[in-house]
Amino acid sequence: MESTGRLDRGDGVELAWALLAGRGPTLVFLPGFGSNMEGSKATALRDWCAAEGRALLRLDYSGHGASTGAFTEGTIGQWAEDARRVIAAVTAGRLVLVGSSMGGWIALLTALAMPGRIAGLIGVAAAPDFTEALMWEAMAPPERARLLREGVLLAPSRYGDPTPITRRLIEEGRRHLLLGGEIALDCPVRLLHGQRDLEVPWETALRLAAGRRGDDVQVTLVKDGDHRLSRPQDLALLIHTVAALAVA
Repeated sequence: MESTGRLDRGDGVELAWALLAGRGPTLVFLPGFGSNMEGSKATALRDWCAAEGRALLRLDYSGHGASTGAFTEGTIGQWAEDARRVIAAVTAGRLVLVGSSMGGWIALLTALAMPGRIAGLIGVAAAPDFTEALMWEAMAPPERARLLREGVLLAPSRYGDPTPITRRLIEEGRRHLLLGGEIALDCPVRLLHGQRDLEVPWETALRLAAGRRGDDVQVTLVKDGDHRLSRPQDLALLIHTVAALAVA
């Protein structure tokens, strides 16, 4: 049975979560930038875990989904802290982190912060360092100047309304960059990435695999897969990957 709740962060922000009871290790789904725990990958995992009797935690960062707080006040560090707060409050024992896009970066930061609890990590189009490599570095000089001057830039999105990118997001993100050196993780890592991803280059998965300490890393490239990897066959691949890694 799945229970839901809200964690008071202590500053007026409440973090929404949903916990499915079951056997461990507990799967933790970490959504992407502007996404939430009701997306197709999160709900596919929920349905599979319910059928298999496995534990699953879904959550929304501040400013996302059912959580309160302003999206434009969020940063990578804050969202990673949100995830750790909820995990610490409602779970016990070993964890398998499943991060989608930005959630892959959050999963890496979470694993680095609590290595003793991590049984494995799965990245789906994982996007570590995206604020620098895919936002700041992609901006033309006039856009950078406007962001620095005004504090926010509205960027076009393929998925709907323009996305607000804040100066705070870019500058704080630099404190959490991972791809420039060794990533000190020893847990098993599985990376799924579509080669038709127009948001995060699939080569990011190879860089991430090369930088991670230890040898238990597998990269699966989906030749016709896009960024979301949410088609039925993509969800089946995710479930297969989770089932193989989340061995109690």
